[in-house]
Order: sequence, then C-alpha cells, then structure tokens
Amino acid sequence: MTDSSADRPLLRCEQLTVLRGKREVVRDVSMDLQEGEIVAALGPNGAGKSTLLDALAGALEPARGTIERNGRVAVALQAPDLARRTVLANVTLALAWWGVPRAERAARAREALGMIGAEHLAQRPAGALSGGERRRVHLARTIAVRPDVLLLDEPFAGLDAEVRATLLEDAVSAVRSAARATLVVVHDRAEAWALADRLLILIDGELVASGPPRELLERPPSPVVARFLGYDGSLLEGDQTTLTRPAHVLLDANGPLRATVTRAVPLEDGVRLELELDNGKLYTVAPLPAPGIGEMVRLHLSGGARFPLSTDAPDRVEA
Repeated sequence: MTDSSADRPLLRCEQLTVLRGKREVVRDVSMDLQEGEIVAALGPNGAGKSTLLDALAGALEPARGTIERNGRVAVALQAPDLARRTVLANVTLALAWWGVPRAERAARAREALGMIGAEHLAQRPAGALSGGERRRVHLARTIAVRPDVLLLDEPFAGLDAEVRATLLEDAVSAVRSAARATLVVVHDRAEAWALADRLLILIDGELVASGPPRELLERPPSPVVARFLGYDGSLLEGDQTTLTRPAHVLLDANGPLRATVTRAVPLEDGVRLELELDNGKLYTVAPLPAPGIGEMVRLHLSGGARFPLSTDAPDRVEA
C-alpha cells in the first residue's frame, strides 16, 4: 500500500484570486510547492508576486479560490526589520515566538547564522549592520525556524551588485533542503536562474508560464513570456514572427541575412548592436572592434522562438 501523502505538495493553491482594495491583483492562479524544490516567482513590477506570497502566507484572505498548507509556513518579508538587540538575540527572539524550547535557541540561531555566512555577526548590535548584513540576519531568522514551507519576498532587494552576488551564492545553499519547499519572489532574472528549480512567471496578476528555467528560456510558451525573458528582436516571416535574444543573432560575413547597424551601446566586454532589416529589428552583442552605426553587416540566426502573427500580443513587457 502506497503512502498518498508522499506526493502531496507542502503548499497548494487552486484558482486563487486576491484583491487589494477593490482591485484584483492576483487572478485565478493555481500552483503548488513540492518537498525539496525551490521555486522562483518572477514578473514585472506590479505583476502580483508579493500579493501572491502574502496570500500563501496567510496575511491576505483570498477573494476566491483555495489554499492548502501542509506543515509550518514561515515568511521573510521584503523589509529586513530587526530589533535593537544583538544579531544572536534577534534570531533567538524569532525562535521564542515559534515556541522553540529555550535550551535549543542559541545553538539553532548560531547554526542558521553560519548557514548564511553571518555567524561572525552574532554579538554585533543590529544597528551597526550594513544593508547586506541585515539581509543575512533577516534570512537566518526564518531559516532557524526550520519551516516546512519557506516564503521569501525579494530577499536581495536594495543591495549593490557585488553584495547581492555574494549573498545570492550563500543563499542558494542555505535555503536548499530536501525536507522543505521554498518560494522566493525575485525581480531579477539572474537571481531566478541562480536559485530556482522551477519558475512561475506572473504578468498582470496571471500565471502565464511555469517550468524549469532553461526550458522556459529556450521554449517560451507565448510572445508575452518570450518578451519578458529577453527576446527583444523580431523578424516577420510570412504569417509568423521569429523572436530572438541577442545570443541567437550572430554576425557572419557569409550569413544569409543583411542588416544595417542603427545603434551601438558600449558594454564592458563588447558592444550591443541594434540591427535594422527589411522585415524586422534584431539585437546582438559583438566583441571589439565592433561595426559602427550605419555599417552594413551580414548575420545568421542560431535559435529563436517562432509564433503565429497576433495583433493582440504586446510588443514588449518591461522587467
């Protein structure tokens, strides 16, 4: 006899609709979180990512639909607010709130701080922490609880690139657990790729795509998803449109396509080129020395996504 609970998700919602005031911010979303996986919710500003997380955490009541939670759910909200105490005291306070026995709190707090690379901060006053250090302590408080479901809202927001990259590396191993499901709301695609086994892409409050990051990037299910994932070029070919990312467009002196360089934006390791063709516009990144504005170039495509022409698909979704 099989154990039916083995395949039961730790968290699930069905046809979930959530309002803020009278406005539908999340609409008819169905998703689940399975044990051992990290899922990233990704979408443009205002897509409903944080509202979805608030509802899953129990902070907002659904207007319609259902939410099923199997186990303890802990959430780390976007603002890393800490008490005016030491770092260690902040983490042990969270454990006290969750009912962890006093004798276990200090050891569990230090363990969580160590997992996120912050054990050396244990005796430092919270007011003396940098932004990145505050983020680490904020994450440690939630990890220390050892929840079944971990919900993180923009855990890397407001950090400069170097601090964010270092915290992201540590967070990948710190939040991963075979016994836990994690949903993390992110704004940056690079963060989602670094963290997630699966992506949920929300646009205008609707779940428009779900799947492994590489699969969605290589085979986006719609033009809207493709545009959001960086497919910024397009070619009209009969009754279809081919959408491309810069990596799909290769300069080639013997290539079958001819284009004119209409814009050149210097990058750290090359130049981003805008290429005008008779039937569309493409973008690529070329190494130095790169063609200049007005030059004719030849190219070929290596990849891309083809879709039937549609007059109601937006041309671009801003991240």
